Amino acid sequence: MHLKDIDLNLLRLFDAVYRTRNVSRAAELLDLTQPAASQGLSRLRALIHDPLFMRSAGGVQPTPKAQRLAEPVRQALAMLEQALGETAGFVPLQSSRTFHIHMSDIGEGRFLPELMVALRKRAPGVRIETRPLPRDSVGEALDAGRIDFAFGFLPGLKDTQQVRLIGDRYVVLLRDKHPFTRKRLAGKALLAALRELEFVAVRSHADTLRIVQQMQLQERLRLVTEHFLVLPEIVKATDLAAILPRNIARGFGGGYAVVEPAFPQRDFAVSLHWSRRFEADPASRWLRELIVELFRE
Repeated sequence: MHLKDIDLNLLRLFDAVYRTRNVSRAAELLDLTQPAASQGLSRLRALIHDPLFMRSAGGVQPTPKAQRLAEPVRQALAMLEQALGETAGFVPLQSSRTFHIHMSDIGEGRFLPELMVALRKRAPGVRIETRPLPRDSVGEALDAGRIDFAFGFLPGLKDTQQVRLIGDRYVVLLRDKHPFTRKRLAGKALLAALRELEFVAVRSHADTLRIVQQMQLQERLRLVTEHFLVLPEIVKATDLAAILPRNIARGFGGGYAVVEPAFPQRDFAVSLHWSRRFEADPASRWLRELIVELFRE
């Protein structure tokens, strides 16, 4: 086999199937029909003289040869994308590009208002669409180009480019003049006294629930909601307490009290993540630099 025998699109197909472990999903990513993807994979198998992928539960698994090829193919495609991307410009004032961003509802409240104000001035035709994804699918979505960026505390994300934006910590939010605030406790005494409180939590925020479990406060949960943004009104109207990031709590204005127990692993960093595959794309680079300018501490 020689390089002249390989169609570049076959390598893109190989890369997509390897990353997704699913031929149908790879076809969707590349805007191909299922038959076209299957035919392309058959051609590549004949050229490589290897099955490359074997059927398994829920998709396919790579053969040893496919595993050896995966990283060199990924690097080659990334180099081509970078070289081609450097030849194209990006003019913010003229662009109508749509960027897709993974962020939670907390992230939307924290970052989107200021970002949209800046875009209106600098790139008024640019659109933003948020696409909150399960944490275990964010890396794949970045590499596949389904999302351009991911905001958040995402320690499970590996092999992405990232820049730290802000440091934060988890605190307890109470209504102003809540009886608990008169205790003026600290250290271990404060942690122990948390069992006197009743809590509201958000189902989709794993780290809040992690703290509840670590502190063995599950039986003190009185309300579990689907959405974060309902918490302020619930806390203000009741004696329920909420665990949430300090920067978010400070943004709620008056009517609240913030208590800062020494939770295990309470400190964290919110970062911006993107794929190495698209690092040189001029539009992505422009928006990345704007986000860092706006939000990096």
